[in-house]
Amino acid sequence: MTTKLLLILIALSGALCVALGAFGAHALADSLSSSQLATWRTATLYQMFHTLAALFCLGLTHHIKQRAALKISAGFLLGILLFCGSLYFLALGAPRWVGLITPIGGLCWLISWLFLAYSTFKYQR
Repeated sequence: MTTKLLLILIALSGALCVALGAFGAHALADSLSSSQLATWRTATLYQMFHTLAALFCLGLTHHIKQRAALKISAGFLLGILLFCGSLYFLALGAPRWVGLITPIGGLCWLISWLFLAYSTFKYQR
């Protein structure tokens, strides 16, 4: 995956997060239960945090190798897709088995954060 493509995907994730947050706060506020709305809010919050983390990692090429920065950013995006995506679907009434996908997204984030630490430790200029 190229830096340009990742940056486009990160920007789209940020825009989508804002749109989904607004949609949840306004359009879904009267049709979802308080538990479903809390799930929706969790998804948008984690999506924004990890969108910013992915963006931040693309700017670390002076501190870690570019290839590592790309992989870490891609891992954050994959986590967003799996973790947040499954929460959005659960909030909208998807079957409970969709919740089995959520921890896989969390694992993607955990691996990305650990790979960031490892890459920072390993990289020498």
